[in-house]
Amino acid sequence: MKLDFDTDGGIGTRATLGVIVLETDETIESEFARIMALEGVALYHSRIPMVPEIRPDTLAKMEGDLPASARLFPQSLDFDVIGYGCTSASSVIGSDNVARAVQTVFPDARVSDPLAAVIAAGRALGVRRLGFVTPYVPEVSGRMRQRLEEAGFEIAGFGSFEEGDDRIVARITERAIMAAATRVAAAVPCDAVVISCTNLRCLGVIDEIEATTGVPVITSNQALAWHMLRLAKIRDALPVLGQLGRQ
Repeated sequence: MKLDFDTDGGIGTRATLGVIVLETDETIESEFARIMALEGVALYHSRIPMVPEIRPDTLAKMEGDLPASARLFPQSLDFDVIGYGCTSASSVIGSDNVARAVQTVFPDARVSDPLAAVIAAGRALGVRRLGFVTPYVPEVSGRMRQRLEEAGFEIAGFGSFEEGDDRIVARITERAIMAAATRVAAAVPCDAVVISCTNLRCLGVIDEIEATTGVPVITSNQALAWHMLRLAKIRDALPVLGQLGRQ
């Protein structure tokens, strides 16, 4: 027998969000699931090709793949915001170019990336002098550092794991991340600590780092999720995000 049914507006009654995840990323989806567990917020994922070796040339190649990855989102949905989940590639490609590529598929969606989100988070927190932690090899860290300085921030302290293999980056422990952030913050006075890379598992130690250092923490996944929600006009307090979640 044929059954009767009715329809509604779907699960994104407050906001419909999408995030483009690197093929090699093992972290962002689990952290976003914890952050985005809000009533009426729908989150969709797509993937983009990426080799494990993180270098400026491999990062730049993703610009051409962004439209194809965006087309893998459900075309029936009106996305409020689409995020691109790669900090280092955003620094190489540029936030404007990331947005332009995504909007060839979803012209009405707002677009964020970790670089744009970290800058927005820093401004929302009113910080300028940053302690900066990355996992990247020097040429990749240098590009991200340059972008932050161009946005008006000062890199007061810096440290890197100098690891070029994204598979290894995903295995760096929370203890190691906390120790690195604490060491960089202790080396020179700073207003906040930025921990760059969506594949680093930072969400579980944000509160502990803030308590130890006495300054706000801004991480790639935390900032991107926060920025996407705020762009979608979701103003809920987000305690899991530390001090940034109150902005």
